[in-house]
Amino acid sequence: MAMTENVRFALTLVARGEAPLGIVYETDAKVEPAVKIIGVFPDNSHDPIIYPAAATVNAKPETIQYLSFLRSAVARAIFERYGFTVLAKPTS
Repeated sequence: MAMTENVRFALTLVARGEAPLGIVYETDAKVEPAVKIIGVFPDNSHDPIIYPAAATVNAKPETIQYLSFLRSAVARAIFERYGFTVLAKPTS
């Protein structure tokens, strides 16, 4: 067993053949052509992995534009293409 500091390094070890198996996020494994997904943990075996985004009080104006983009149909399509489930409804 090789313990790594992050998922990307674990994925790299498997992709290079330096580790026979690895536990990584499905979205990371899907974009690495040198690995094959052989199983997934059931949804009820862990809390959902959620990536929240919000602006702080001191956020720059570009932050609001970026958050608006993240809520767009274009961004949703990109996220879904890479295997993410988008919880927010698109605003455009």
